Amino acid sequence: MQKLLVPVDGSENSMRALRHAIARAKTNGPVSIHVVSAHEEPIVFGEVAVYVSKEKIDELQRKQSEGPLSAAARELDAAKVTYTTEVLVGPIAQQIAKRAEELGCDGIVMGTRGMTALGGLLLGSVATKVVHATKVPVTLVK
Repeated sequence: MQKLLVPVDGSENSMRALRHAIARAKTNGPVSIHVVSAHEEPIVFGEVAVYVSKEKIDELQRKQSEGPLSAAARELDAAKVTYTTEVLVGPIAQQIAKRAEELGCDGIVMGTRGMTALGGLLLGSVATKVVHATKVPVTLVK
């Protein structure tokens, strides 16, 4: 069975990438999709730590990941495609590349622009970093 890793962040481009992976699964049969939501490690310093604990920040980031993962799960359930979901924490592109290799994925399918802070300034900055960080084939969906 082929395994694809699909990062989602709530953007329409990441959902198009998911739909592309689903279409591949339907066409090329049996494919398992591993959906990830990745975010940076929270930075807690100075006075911020007094008002918001690291645990609270972790909880907020987990909740933020639930939206994109839930949307992806609904699409995958409707398509009747086998999948798993996971939240990754750390440098986003490196975490995506590392996890795909750890899972033995046959490919990564991702959007070219997402909702990261620099997404609007640098065309596909995370996607470009993933391409350079992994040995796994990457399909970019516009």
